[in-house]
Amino acid sequence: MKTVVHIRVNGVEQQHEVEPRTLLVHFLRDCCKLTGTHVGCETTLCGACTVLLDGKAVKSCTLLAVQAVGSEVTTVEGLAWNGKLHPLQEGFWECHGLQCGYCTPGMIMAGFQLLDRNPNPTRQEICHAIEGNLCRCTGYSHIIDAIEYAARKMAKAKR
Repeated sequence: MKTVVHIRVNGVEQQHEVEPRTLLVHFLRDCCKLTGTHVGCETTLCGACTVLLDGKAVKSCTLLAVQAVGSEVTTVEGLAWNGKLHPLQEGFWECHGLQCGYCTPGMIMAGFQLLDRNPNPTRQEICHAIEGNLCRCTGYSHIIDAIEYAARKMAKAKR
């Protein structure tokens, strides 16, 4: 038996009929066609599926789509505005914070939550914020650089 799910995703109301056991990550990828959210481990270990649920970074492989009904979900696609990359997305490009790119969307979303709560984090605070996201390629240094880049750019834009 399927159920109709209504979730606001990246500012757009999404309504799709799904199995009650459908994970939020599959709702986003398969129903909404937003493939920036990656399916990694499906056990909460890797963080590739991290999205914002009502402003809080969550691993979308741990939530059923029906649990997100009535919520606002933001994916990595929702950060760009009018064709312009968000400073975090730009930072990953400029600071070489990605290699294979598989962890990148989750890292960006974890970084977004951090900068929303703390616009001027230390490297140690950045490390703590992304510790639930695994990267097997970069060694993390460039990812941390990318989040610092975004923090600086966002601080300049507020002036």
